Amino acid sequence: MSKKYVYLFSEGNANMRELLGGKGANLAEMTHIGLPVPQGFTISTEACTQYYEDGKQINPDIQAEIMEYISKMEEINGKKFGDKENPLLVSVRSGARASMPGMMDTILNLGLNEEVVETIAKKSGNPRWAWDCYRRFIQMFSDVVMEVGKKYFEQLIDKMKAEKGVVYDVDLTADDLKNLANQFKAEYKEKIGADFPSDPKVQLFEAIKAVFRSWDNPRANVYRRDNDIPYSWGTAVNVMPMVFGNMGNDCGTGVAFTRDPATGEKKLMGEFLINAQGEDVVAGVRTPMKIQEMADKFPEAFKQFQDVCKILENHYRDMQDMEFTVENNKLYMLQTRNGKRSAQAALKIACDLVDEGMRTPEEAVLMI
Repeated sequence: MSKKYVYLFSEGNANMRELLGGKGANLAEMTHIGLPVPQGFTISTEACTQYYEDGKQINPDIQAEIMEYISKMEEINGKKFGDKENPLLVSVRSGARASMPGMMDTILNLGLNEEVVETIAKKSGNPRWAWDCYRRFIQMFSDVVMEVGKKYFEQLIDKMKAEKGVVYDVDLTADDLKNLANQFKAEYKEKIGADFPSDPKVQLFEAIKAVFRSWDNPRANVYRRDNDIPYSWGTAVNVMPMVFGNMGNDCGTGVAFTRDPATGEKKLMGEFLINAQGEDVVAGVRTPMKIQEMADKFPEAFKQFQDVCKILENHYRDMQDMEFTVENNKLYMLQTRNGKRSAQAALKIACDLVDEGMRTPEEAVLMI
């Protein structure tokens, strides 16, 4: 039997970290315990190693396997990747088994082009959202995959906001964002000397290769050398159907810890933004709300989120650091991992986990 390089989230679990990377293993585990995770697939760390062995190419067998898994993902989600009528958009995330700097940033909204953006604008009745997704995708793909600096696009956004007399990106209209998307593509062509790729399959494979390349970038190499991480480990790639936090005021995105990472106190800590996508929470462009304020804005999703936090803590028997999105008041989990914490918090959390019956004293000592 030929080697398997791609796994649906439903085929993996937390013990497959070496193969699926930290992010992929945790997505599989969350799927396994029945949490609301958009159902996609992970391309294994072995595919990354193979990419380097094949002279920085994704060989035809692995390409074919990825395409087969795209079909499986389409079946599960009832949409088609690159389709004009019922398009499936995806995010592409890197995920090595050890989290480290220098690894590739997430790309959201992959699969958009001129035709698909018109389709989703029409189908959703929300052209502002559609064009917002498209301009974000052009910006992320240009920056992360093609290494055209973010600043060129930020300058265009700032210029547009100044012309329109608005302060925030959310105040730009659908037409403004459509203009921006066209300006972004012109910027791309000027810097790269070719048109922005409109074929979703080309976009996807370029993004996958960019994740593999990021394993070998200078920052990652320095970090690995300092921390004795073998080069042969490689990184995995997670391809996940998009859920949208930027469709309107019943949507949002956030990050949260199940306990305070500074003090160890047992309470939810985190931030949340309404009508926003991924990087908005950390970009510092808008001031996020405290996670507790989510209870007023999205009472149902917040209650569900509190339940999910309990399930995850009990399952992993440790404090969790999570990313999530709310789309039309519905919660989706995008990531969980054991949270980083201060020395003081580590001590308190270890003691509390013993008191709560989650850890033995021996295990608690090893956690610090």
